[in-house]
Amino acid sequence: MFAKNVGGIDKILRIVVGALLILAYFLTDGPYSWLYLLGIIPLVTGLLGTCPLYSIFGINTCPRK
Repeated sequence: MFAKNVGGIDKILRIVVGALLILAYFLTDGPYSWLYLLGIIPLVTGLLGTCPLYSIFGINTCPRK
C-alpha cells in the first residue's frame, strides 16, 4: 500500500516511544490522560515501516537497496 520510508533507529524509536505512551495511558489517570493514546500513531508507523507525513514531505530514512 505505502512504500517503506521508515528505517533503522527511526523505526526503533517510534516503537519504543509509542509503547511508552500507551503504557503511560494505563498507569495514569486524569482529564487529559487520553492524550497518551496518541502513542498509537508512532507505534503503528514504526511497526509498518511507513509514515504518511514522510511521504508528503519526501523524507526517507530507509537505507538504499
